[in-house]
Amino acid sequence: MLYLVGLGLGDAKDITVKGLEAVRRCGRVYLEAYTSVLAVGKEALEEFYGKELILADREMVEQEADSILKEADVCDVAFLVIGDPFGATTHSDLVLRAVKLGIPYKVIHNASIMNAVGCCGLQLYNFGETVSIVFWTDTWKPESFFDKIEKNRQNGTHTLCLLDIKVKEQSLENLMKGRKIYEPPRYMSVNQAAEQLLAIIQNRRLQGQEPGITENTVCVGLARVGAPDQKIASGTLLQMSAVELGSPLHSLIITGTMHPLELEMLKLFSVDSSSFENNAFQRTT
Repeated sequence: MLYLVGLGLGDAKDITVKGLEAVRRCGRVYLEAYTSVLAVGKEALEEFYGKELILADREMVEQEADSILKEADVCDVAFLVIGDPFGATTHSDLVLRAVKLGIPYKVIHNASIMNAVGCCGLQLYNFGETVSIVFWTDTWKPESFFDKIEKNRQNGTHTLCLLDIKVKEQSLENLMKGRKIYEPPRYMSVNQAAEQLLAIIQNRRLQGQEPGITENTVCVGLARVGAPDQKIASGTLLQMSAVELGSPLHSLIITGTMHPLELEMLKLFSVDSSSFENNAFQRTT
């Protein structure tokens, strides 16, 4: 059996009882290590689970998936995913490979950022399409995610923005020369994401457009959701560009039309209470 086990968002104890029982009876246990990070390290997980974990990086999952499935038809193998196995990043390819090889699989779900964002008070059924905001480079500055945020806002829905993670990335030079040298990990912060959005707004205005998102659009910044030091901040997009929420992982929400109850909840986390008195917060139902 192949088990895909969600670990939740906080620490080692966030695994479900069902998930822990599955992990403890497996012969091999892999920890997916490139789409997210936990507040605790691999060693803390190993101590609590009583199992040695094999780190599965992007290269292993995408290019050597068959090694993960090896002998899974005669013994139990677990593949651990921070959050939920089918949350922000799907692992459908692993499931399809297992089915093709005649290996049965079982999914054990857990909380993910996709549902835990409700902690800020915005109602989950008022969210539209989720988008990813990627790190810009000097030569690559995509804006397609902005169009999706605008579309959600036109429909009155909120947008959850998942912020870029760069783990085990190679520089172009090392990649071209085939050198297995990796850049230090980088995690996009709420203020970095806000700065990129503000730059897009300025670009659109220079092109004669008036974007549906402005400096005064109400946003919510979240950091380390599910951890003891979780932080939430609400305010305008401009305020989000200056907010400091500490260590990763961060997420950003661009609000759409808000119910009065949602507004009241956001006030609990406001970086500046006066923000709720200006035009930015009048777009409610």
